[in-house]
Amino acid sequence: MTIDTTNMCSHLQKKFFEADGVYFSIWQAIQNDEELSAVVRSRQLHIYPNGKKILVLAGKAQPKVIREDKLNELLK
Repeated sequence: MTIDTTNMCSHLQKKFFEADGVYFSIWQAIQNDEELSAVVRSRQLHIYPNGKKILVLAGKAQPKVIREDKLNELLK
């Protein structure tokens, strides 16, 4: 998957794309699951499986769980 990072804050980029980042396991899961998609909106990353938003990741703020999903377990 390709994510347009031009509007993604630098804090989130580090947490998401760097191997020691707290969200790196979510990035790996997205890469391995064709049902997951992600879109950058308002400098945050919105994650969708099958078109239903489940999670919003931000750079400095806490992640926002929208719906329960197995992907949310990777936040712990």
